[in-house]
Amino acid sequence: RLAKTENPYVLLLCKLYKFLARRTDSKFNKVIYKRLNMSGRNRPPLSLSKLIKNMENKDGKIAVVVGTITDDKRTYEVPELKVCALRFTEAARARIVKAGGECLTFDKLTMRSPLGKGTVLLRGPVKSREAERHFGRAPGVPNSKTAPYVRSKGRKFEKARGRRKSRGFKV
Repeated sequence: RLAKTENPYVLLLCKLYKFLARRTDSKFNKVIYKRLNMSGRNRPPLSLSKLIKNMENKDGKIAVVVGTITDDKRTYEVPELKVCALRFTEAARARIVKAGGECLTFDKLTMRSPLGKGTVLLRGPVKSREAERHFGRAPGVPNSKTAPYVRSKGRKFEKARGRRKSRGFKV
């Protein structure tokens, strides 16, 4: 798959990592190249709290995310982090820098670590889109945890027989 984006920065990064993937025997570069070519839906944002959770006990390493880093107001303390990502929200960048951390771009990462040594590759939650709740076995089939497409979530909508024990039976 080739990137359909018209963003010249991403297209240049694709060229760079295509070269690195071909000329080095580093799996890291191949993975980055593959993820740079993914659609936006497959490059979900990663929150600052998840980033902090995944980077504890990994001091000195660089977190690498092919996607956006977003701020999380529920997190109070931000440790010193080195993060490389496609983009950062303003608040996330400010908090990382204020904590004495560093926000890198992929071209700077290439200069520091061309083979991906000393990095931790992370990605956002791909399956957490609301639409994913409706995929799978049909709602109403036994053992199905799939959510039905319902007009609204009131008393009269998909809450009758077959949906709850108190109304006859539950599938």
